[in-house]
Amino acid sequence: MSSAVDLDDPPGTAREEAARPHPRRDRGRTLLRGIGQTLITLGLVALLFVVYELWVTDVLSARQQDQLSQQIQEQWADAPTVAPPSVAPPNTAPSEAAPSEEAPAPAPAPAPAPAPIQVTVGQPFAVLHIPRLGADWNRVVVEGTSEVELAQGPGHYVGAAMPGEQGNVAMAGHRVGRGSPFLDLDRMQPGDPIVVETADTWYVYRVLGDPATGDFGGDPSGIPGQRIVRPTDVAVISPTPGGPADGPATGAYLTLTTCHPKYSAQQRLVIHARLDGAALSKATAPDGPPALLG
Repeated sequence: MSSAVDLDDPPGTAREEAARPHPRRDRGRTLLRGIGQTLITLGLVALLFVVYELWVTDVLSARQQDQLSQQIQEQWADAPTVAPPSVAPPNTAPSEAAPSEEAPAPAPAPAPAPAPIQVTVGQPFAVLHIPRLGADWNRVVVEGTSEVELAQGPGHYVGAAMPGEQGNVAMAGHRVGRGSPFLDLDRMQPGDPIVVETADTWYVYRVLGDPATGDFGGDPSGIPGQRIVRPTDVAVISPTPGGPADGPATGAYLTLTTCHPKYSAQQRLVIHARLDGAALSKATAPDGPPALLG
């Protein structure tokens, strides 16, 4: 009673054929599984890189700053603080002066000129204090602005003026990662003090602009206290900020540069300041100038 169809296609054969794995379908599943595993691996690598850049490098930089701080303090301890020269008393003997007249007070001695700073690339030479960023905010500054130096903290542009000199004391620092020294540099306001400490001297710089209105462009010099520029705009570290690289210095300035915006290197955030008053010897002010209080 069986038909030819029944003999050629026994019961259950169609179901077994449908359940049998399809080679082309298996290859597609394997490819998708491989792509998914690759994307997960890349995501984990990216996450680990972010963790390294944002946290691990901060820890490493903090350790290097501690080492630099100890190193620079030892250097300064080996170089005695320069004391102001004493003033010889007048030659007039007390008996020669009239009884009703007092001897005139001697003229105050001029402050000693700071010793010139000689430094090689990678060597610490100053400590930067910015009260606006914290009452105890300070960073050791090294010579040079390559990645090696900036991984340790703020770096001084080679060839720029030294603290207290006429010209532009130009420094760079990371915004995010490597200690993030200039993370909050955008909080600076006109008139804010930036104090530079060297072996024997304190220097106080003030951010340019109008402190009364908060206008960074209100300084009579025409130099803004804050600006955002392209990375190629190197005129910001010229002897006169914004002027030609080989132009004359028109004052004693300080410039801080960092990446902008945060987590990006597309632009540069720049802060310009000017030396405020004479240098202050550590011999007369071992604890620093009043500007350190803000």
